[in-house]
Amino acid sequence: MRLSIGYKEAEKVVSSSLAALTGSKLNSMHTDPVPQFQQCPLLNISYCPPSEANLSDARSLVIIAYNPLGWKREEVIRIPVSSDDLVVLDSNGREIESQILPLSNVSLLTINFHTKAYLGTSASSLARYWLAFSASVPPLGFSTYAVSGAKMSEPRSFSSSVYTPDKGNGKTFEVGQGNLQLLYSANEGKLTRYTNRRNSVTSLAEQSYSYYTGYNGTDRVFQASGAYVFRPNNSFSIKPEGQVTSVVIRGPLLDEVHQQLNAWLYQVTRVYKGKEHAEIEFTIGPIPVDDGFGKEIIAQISTGLNTNKTFYTDSNGRDFIKRIRDYRADWDVEVHQPIAGNYYPINLGIYLEDETTEVSVLVDRAVGGSSLVDGQIELMLHRRLLNDDSRGVGEALNEEVCVLDSCKGLMVQGKYYLRIDPRGEGAKWRRKFGQEVYSPLLLAFSEEEGNNWMSSHITTFSAIDHSYSLPDNIALITLQELENGRVLLRLAHLYETGEDKDNSGVTSVEVKKLFPEKKVVKVREMSLSGNQERIEMEKKRLKWKVQFDQEDEEEIPSVRGGPVDPVELVVQLAPMEIRTFIIHFSYDNHDDDDDDDDLLLFAS
Repeated sequence: MRLSIGYKEAEKVVSSSLAALTGSKLNSMHTDPVPQFQQCPLLNISYCPPSEANLSDARSLVIIAYNPLGWKREEVIRIPVSSDDLVVLDSNGREIESQILPLSNVSLLTINFHTKAYLGTSASSLARYWLAFSASVPPLGFSTYAVSGAKMSEPRSFSSSVYTPDKGNGKTFEVGQGNLQLLYSANEGKLTRYTNRRNSVTSLAEQSYSYYTGYNGTDRVFQASGAYVFRPNNSFSIKPEGQVTSVVIRGPLLDEVHQQLNAWLYQVTRVYKGKEHAEIEFTIGPIPVDDGFGKEIIAQISTGLNTNKTFYTDSNGRDFIKRIRDYRADWDVEVHQPIAGNYYPINLGIYLEDETTEVSVLVDRAVGGSSLVDGQIELMLHRRLLNDDSRGVGEALNEEVCVLDSCKGLMVQGKYYLRIDPRGEGAKWRRKFGQEVYSPLLLAFSEEEGNNWMSSHITTFSAIDHSYSLPDNIALITLQELENGRVLLRLAHLYETGEDKDNSGVTSVEVKKLFPEKKVVKVREMSLSGNQERIEMEKKRLKWKVQFDQEDEEEIPSVRGGPVDPVELVVQLAPMEIRTFIIHFSYDNHDDDDDDDDLLLFAS
């Protein structure tokens, strides 16, 4: 409840900031009504009332796409719409390529049930299609797009072709019109091969689902699988109920493969023309438990890599840690739980490698994962259990969502992303795309009469110098306005030492170009938390005496970025380094203060 209230309050701040930043291009005496921007918190279940509006009566849907990252992004935006007869204009008023895709029956059922559950009222969704279009958004800024009904003489969005591949022994079908192509078996609907034509990577790849049944706690150990404890009993493959029918949707921007694997598991695989990874969207639930067994659902991606029990998982989205199955470097491990004992938390991703190839999987939420078989990645996507694990919750992990008197187990819809690269080249995608997954484009919607938004409003904006963007290996972690017009700036290096041949070195950031409309007079480096100056913190730091075994190598001194030059104002960051600064400005022209405050408020 508190999160929901906080989200609504934050939405008001974002709306007012966007209204200021997109202000009228006309003179200040002109009184345009202030636009009202809405967001769509239920877009993950295909529900977005602003985008579903009827645009037939000379009305246009205005979409602001805001990019919170420090580099330019090229992405495909997908929104639910009620019409298939639309045209999309970019920030310059030019028509851009767009694609109409049908909304699946699973999405329609999900909308109807969950809008009642979450909103408390019956919501009449008008969505029947997805509208997809390519967006280009500047760093730490926004671009504007307008969607309107197509006139008779105008070109319109491309309607996707939809077909079901012919089945038969040995028959296959392929999706992907860019560098990435996925090959499927038409008879079983299974992924069989992954090919990237740009880097000549071709790999066997299979994807499947299974589930673990949990211990009920009545054996000699008296420990049930539950909210805190993962204690699997047996594993079972999820076999399709009959033959899997694959529905293929093709278009100029993306291809999709839709598969209903059983009554409670639906999957969509997307391949975007301009991207080199596959996006797998899953809808799982309600997990059936009428057989008396709780279940923990997993996805498995199998390849032919010879990985020798080794895989890598992220640590809180930062460095990747080497894992070896049934092994710990610090002690002699005694394995009693070969499955749970090799599971690790995954916040960003997991990857495998052999002598020639890397297989990477990134996730859109925290999950558990492992590699229990060489060449295979396993992710846990959903859990429903019937016994309390006696670790403090006091109830089983058997949550339900209710509408009136109808209750059923939770459904989850999420995504994970698959890419295969030559060995040593996967880090670039993991690091950069991982930031884009963590900080997606923020979409805000408004509606206007006519189609003159592009000529009367500011349609594109970047908070930093137009000729500058952050290096690919640097992330902007914090940009927050403090009292007296000061700004808290926190920057992070995304790579580890030796992780990538191009991006694992010391990198520089030009602070002046991050604030082109301001005069920076002082930069103070702070502790990571920002509550004291770094130089004072270093004086108080404890000096620990560490005893090494003779066999241990000498400790390698860590590399750190140098001090900030007070004139050039260039910040250096070494691999995995995070640095925090307070920026002081000179406000000679006080008339500009209000505009700058709007900028900082929006950026933070």
